[in-house]
Amino acid sequence: MSNLKELLSYIAQNLVDNPDDVTVTEREEETETIYELRVNPSDMGKVIGRGGRIAKEIRSLMRSVAQRHGKRISVDIID
Repeated sequence: MSNLKELLSYIAQNLVDNPDDVTVTEREEETETIYELRVNPSDMGKVIGRGGRIAKEIRSLMRSVAQRHGKRISVDIID
């Protein structure tokens, strides 16, 4: 389901100052797919947001898109 990976990458690239440093890796677990998002350390605050608000919204958006495709996913933001 690479279109979810592309969507996550697109969202992150548009939030950060260093879009070339955004990487998304996909890992299959038994019951779900885990997307690991990595950004430049100086952009971490832009992706997480105050109180984790932006990270929460990214996860929520990605989960609802995945649900439409009958998939279970989670998004990990790796520092």
